Amino acid sequence: MIDVLLTTPLHDLDQLLASLTLVAPLFDTIPGVVFFVKDAHARYALVNQTLVQRCGFKEKSQIVGLTAEEVFPARFGPLYTAQDRRVLADGRQLSGQLELHLYYGNQPIWCLTHKIALRDQHGAIIGLAGISRDLQILQTTHPAYQKLVEVDAYIREHFARPITLEQLTAIAGLSIAQLERHCKRIFQLTPRQMIHKARLGEASRLLQEDLSITEIALRCGYTDHSAFSRQFKALT
Repeated sequence: MIDVLLTTPLHDLDQLLASLTLVAPLFDTIPGVVFFVKDAHARYALVNQTLVQRCGFKEKSQIVGLTAEEVFPARFGPLYTAQDRRVLADGRQLSGQLELHLYYGNQPIWCLTHKIALRDQHGAIIGLAGISRDLQILQTTHPAYQKLVEVDAYIREHFARPITLEQLTAIAGLSIAQLERHCKRIFQLTPRQMIHKARLGEASRLLQEDLSITEIALRCGYTDHSAFSRQFKALT
């Protein structure tokens, strides 16, 4: 979906927005997907209705012109805007980033986010486009599901200590390649992303308590609070 935006050389962002006018309503019909285009200052220029509703607004016009920092809860908004500005600064593509999004009413949703920089015909970055796709319902009918359930249970129970791929392959009775493939098919995540997801979920819960960052980091399996901070910013 994102790559379609790059097929025609652009004069400016307005040209892209005009070209999307007729098809933009289609983005409103895709379940579990947030779609957006932002300008060079990380401000929303185009959004779909899913984003509008999840952020507690009624109209798209209420979001257009704002940054994520102004739309999302204070705990996460600045992190999203900082991520946008990194994409806008160096043009680096963000692909399959596991994130925990906190929407209106403190509703947490796990998703995979993709962002690309938009360039004009001279190569200058004029904005970015992105989607965030909710993690889907588990494929419980997959032949390897039961093996992966045991892996998932082990991760959830032992995320506070180091977990290796070798440990997980022994539990599942699979090779590393098979484990990676089946995890992505059933959970839409790699084994390492599953570990990060478990740790971040616990960290989000502990942030509600009166604990230091160092204590939270140790409880979630990080050797120091700086490592935790880097991982937390990367996944939120």
